[in-house]
Amino acid sequence: MASSGQKSGQRKNATRRPATRRRAHQDETGIIPVLARTVREIENAAQRGKVGPSGRTRFRVVAALVREERARIKSDTGLTDAERTKEVTRLEGIATIMAKTVARDSSLIPLLTDTAPLTTAAQELRRAMLLDAGTELSPDDLIVVTEPAAKDEAVERQVVPQSVKQYQMANPFLAPDFSAVAPKPATSGRLANWELIDPLFRSFELGGGAASMRLPAPRTLETPGRLELMIHQARFVESAREGHRTYLLADEPGLGKTAQALLAADVAHAFPLLVVVPNVVKVNWAREVEKWVPQRSATIVNGDGDDIDAFADIVIVNYEVLDRHVAWLSRRGFKGMIVDEAHFIKNKESQRSRNVQALSRSIRATSPKALFIALTGTPLINQIEDFRMIWQYLGWIDEKKPLPELMQRLEETELDPGEPGFFSAAREAVVEMGIVRRRKEDVAADIPARRIADIPVELEGEAGRSIRAAEAALVARLVERYRRLTAARPELGRDDAIRLVAAAELEETRSAGGDGTSGAKGADNVFTMVRRIGQAKATPAADYTVNLARNVGKVVFFAKHIDVMDTAEAHFRAAGLKTVSIRGDQTPKARTAALDAFTNDPEVSVIVCSLTAAGVGINLQVASNVVLAELSWTNAEQTQAIDRVHRIGQELPVTAWRIIAAGTLDGRISELIDAKAGLAARALDGATADDSAEGSVQLEALVALLRDAIR
Repeated sequence: MASSGQKSGQRKNATRRPATRRRAHQDETGIIPVLARTVREIENAAQRGKVGPSGRTRFRVVAALVREERARIKSDTGLTDAERTKEVTRLEGIATIMAKTVARDSSLIPLLTDTAPLTTAAQELRRAMLLDAGTELSPDDLIVVTEPAAKDEAVERQVVPQSVKQYQMANPFLAPDFSAVAPKPATSGRLANWELIDPLFRSFELGGGAASMRLPAPRTLETPGRLELMIHQARFVESAREGHRTYLLADEPGLGKTAQALLAADVAHAFPLLVVVPNVVKVNWAREVEKWVPQRSATIVNGDGDDIDAFADIVIVNYEVLDRHVAWLSRRGFKGMIVDEAHFIKNKESQRSRNVQALSRSIRATSPKALFIALTGTPLINQIEDFRMIWQYLGWIDEKKPLPELMQRLEETELDPGEPGFFSAAREAVVEMGIVRRRKEDVAADIPARRIADIPVELEGEAGRSIRAAEAALVARLVERYRRLTAARPELGRDDAIRLVAAAELEETRSAGGDGTSGAKGADNVFTMVRRIGQAKATPAADYTVNLARNVGKVVFFAKHIDVMDTAEAHFRAAGLKTVSIRGDQTPKARTAALDAFTNDPEVSVIVCSLTAAGVGINLQVASNVVLAELSWTNAEQTQAIDRVHRIGQELPVTAWRIIAAGTLDGRISELIDAKAGLAARALDGATADDSAEGSVQLEALVALLRDAIR
């Protein structure tokens, strides 16, 4: 039986109920009643035990919306003091229920003050609650940023750089482009009930034929950077000009995929453009922007993005830091996206794959006409399953079925997986979605027999900081010498004084120990600087070689110093590549065994060579790609190394990938070597040039450093 107190409470409640019904019309509107119902459900769950994952998500969303509503009430100038007090009181009622809930389940306490970006599930729940409350949503609220948030620490790492905040304030409304909304997937059709994904993959094993879509003839070879495209590049760009918008560009390395992608974005007006790349080629992409589309600005995202320009036309970000920036990148309003080395996203469970897929979906949701390009040199036919995630990124398939455009192409074949001819027709349908694959031999007539491609890399971490500090100290020493000299001999002209100082520095360096040793008082000189830069480049150069070897097969890796070779070989072993090496301390028997293994063993991917020990007298034409991890002092030494590959018996064009430490003395030296080699030698057309003594490059490097410092 109920006690008298209980009965009294029941009578009091009974007297309140009619009044509650009368208030329902005005009080049961807006977001507060929705929050109240939700938090009561969570409280009931807490009474039964620990709140589950879905309940925790709802609790966090309620907490976030309570904070938003409290801020709105305080800032709403249209409310009277009485109305404001009433609304705050209603919110306090919700807060009271939340307090009771966390008293039962203390694990909910951190969620009360969690201000990190909401997960995908939380965003969707927040949107649903706002819609249920009849709230008019902004474009940002309508679009859910489907960022991966499987781990709380990944969400906590999200950042919004100051430049991005300024951009958002300058562009508060980035309305979605719904002018060409993609059609909804067909619910009926001849192939609607067929399982098609696996047959599509199988079609690349059985269908035969070239894995490259038909491309139009180019109307021009000219570019905004006043450079001339090769014919195969211009055909790809022309396809984008005619309206094609999704590509898997799988040309072999050395055929200019970067230039093609940037110029395709230019003719497709796909700016702002997002470019996702491996860290080792970030700087190279920025340089390629200046070269091919100089009218466009580019910014590189490093770390938390403190120094980026959010107003730039092209945002370049590497996979390793992408997880910190997914949220703001998803809202930036990109009209195009390029993913370099796209085989990096083949594992759908990896963080990098989830990040890329999230960004792709967000861009496609707001800009259905956006340009999407995946770049990779990995052969298609041997690892077709690896391209599942690339096809999803491009919007060709989802996890279970082809999406509308590809499904339409398959329907037009009038075949199903049980009929003869399906695999060949299906393969062609996928290829025409945008697969472009050319090998060196396919376009050999279009490209030089030999060429150098510079790959600038950013030296990061303590090694990079130390090198930049040492270079600054070297420059300061040169400047001080220059000032003392011009004070003592004012009749000297500026250039004469610069050369005298540089010559004196070089002579002192040689007297103090020459190449590879420090000068007086342990100060770095031009030789030690180059040595340290080579050591710092060892891992980025090896990393680039790993990607190259996985794309094209055998690669020749050249370095000057043993420690750089050792670092590279350790990196190759960690990456699972089998290597051999040519060193100065080898016996003739060991040297021959290494050469035979590289030439004849298909499992040996890389031969690590000393520039001095392997620069002459050996044949390595089984490869057509060379990585120069360290710079030579003369063009002749560089050319001799490349000629180990480019010699009689070589049937393919040869590409030498020269790794340059961006923003250091390394770049100066590469320019000087090229200048002394002459234009013909730079194009590697077989001409030779007068290299003079290597000391001239060392002297000119010091002259260039000093000249820049005293401008």
